[in-house]
Amino acid sequence: MDIKQKLEELKAVLKIEDKETRIAEIEEEMQAEGFWNKQETANERTQELKNLKTDVDKIKELEELSEMAEGDDVAAIEDEIKKLEVYTYFSGRYDDHSAIINFYAGAGGDDAQDWTEMLMRMYLKWAENNNYTVKILSESRGGIAGIKSATLEIAGSFAYGKLKKESGVHRLVRLSPFNAKDLRQTSFSLVEVMPKIEKESELIIPESDIRIDVYRAGGHGGQSVNTTDSAVRITHIPTGIVAQSQNERSQLQNKQNAMSVMRARLAKLLEDQHKEKIEEIRGASAEPEWGSQIRSYVLHPYKLVKDHRTDFESKNPDAVLAGNLDGFIESEIRS
Repeated sequence: MDIKQKLEELKAVLKIEDKETRIAEIEEEMQAEGFWNKQETANERTQELKNLKTDVDKIKELEELSEMAEGDDVAAIEDEIKKLEVYTYFSGRYDDHSAIINFYAGAGGDDAQDWTEMLMRMYLKWAENNNYTVKILSESRGGIAGIKSATLEIAGSFAYGKLKKESGVHRLVRLSPFNAKDLRQTSFSLVEVMPKIEKESELIIPESDIRIDVYRAGGHGGQSVNTTDSAVRITHIPTGIVAQSQNERSQLQNKQNAMSVMRARLAKLLEDQHKEKIEEIRGASAEPEWGSQIRSYVLHPYKLVKDHRTDFESKNPDAVLAGNLDGFIESEIRS
């Protein structure tokens, strides 16, 4: 392996020069008077800076090590480069963006809602393991257990590129904890992964194309969430796409979150249909489609997680459900 050549290729794919420029811009912005007074913006910039520096520092570290490496050190550097080579497969328009994930409970009643919450926790743990930050934008709890639906934002470089192939139906087979006879139960949950559009200029939605409704939020969130019309639902009239947010106390924050989800769903629809402009997708189907499962998680009568697209599998479903997804993700990306 030509280490220096591989590092140059990775620098181009990861847009290291652009990131160094952005780091300098953020650091200069942080020096401005009153910057820390705007807490929400300051937190966003701090997280962005952290993510940018993680990518840049990793490449710099490998470059420095390669200058003095010999013997076993060279092999160790080559292994690190191979781990990073997955980024060379990212060529999609939004691959380097953060991700927004929708979860929907399917057939299976309480078991399906419990399974949907298990899936959400799996991706939360995966994000934590990979140093991404996560925010729950909305959540609809089940009557007895689990969730009917939820929306997460996973923020960080290439989160969407890594997760986009996770979209689809996930199937669980286990002994049901909700069945008095302890029978085996099959449950289904739909995962929909979308790119977060960081800048409004990336995807402009005419105001005349959307309808905004406010309503009283239910469930968790404190007294003010439950007694004020703080929840927001946004409908994209031409396509019927709906996005909502209710987990923030502020109606303004919920509106911003709902618009982020709306842009993400429209961007995903544009990508799926190979369109360039929103005007070209008028009348397009808004709902994620149900179909054959992409992955099965079997906890009984044996233990196995198998991806039906790549045939990649793990005999340790507990580890997978604890966020150990990298093998499945990389296998799908490389395929």
